Amino acid sequence: MTDTNKKPSKGQRVGYLRVSTLDQSTARQLEGQDLDEVFEDKVSGATADRPQLQAALKYCRSGDTLVVHSMDRLARNLGDLKAIVDDLTGRGVAVEFLKERQTFRLDAQDPMAKLMLHLLGAVAEFERDLIRGRQREGIELAKAKGVYKGRAPKLTPEQVQEMVEKDRANQGKGKAALAKEYGISRETLYQYLRAAQV
Repeated sequence: MTDTNKKPSKGQRVGYLRVSTLDQSTARQLEGQDLDEVFEDKVSGATADRPQLQAALKYCRSGDTLVVHSMDRLARNLGDLKAIVDDLTGRGVAVEFLKERQTFRLDAQDPMAKLMLHLLGAVAEFERDLIRGRQREGIELAKAKGVYKGRAPKLTPEQVQEMVEKDRANQGKGKAALAKEYGISRETLYQYLRAAQV
């Protein structure tokens, strides 16, 4: 990332992208946008552990605009969305959502702008819940038919054993680096390590 000490004080367009898995692409989220700096997370929106989002929020200064593809890319739920937008606009940072074609600024925080934020955020949260519901129904139907195999394991048994031995050799230190080496999330790493202790 760019050294924040060299950053001009005003007017940057800062992009934030997020996809849920390592194999998904963020390529089209901010396509065609002229951005001075970009931050990208490859984690589920349901988790609060989004290090690049935190870095983007810290990076933004008064006069900047945070550009995000859609509200559901920025926040986990309506409360989270409101808190992030309120924090940014309170610091003089505009928040622009491309899909919803909405920009929120401190000077535009009239009652109608607040209402739009709540309505659009609630719709985004509702859509996510519907998708999750359909996924659960599909899995249950597949299980009933005996065709659901579940998600394929990320690592082979040999890779798991090698990873467990490396973790023991490091005495439990450097789990983030170990997860990165194997192309898995830290949560997946912990699941493998817990299973190995059984």
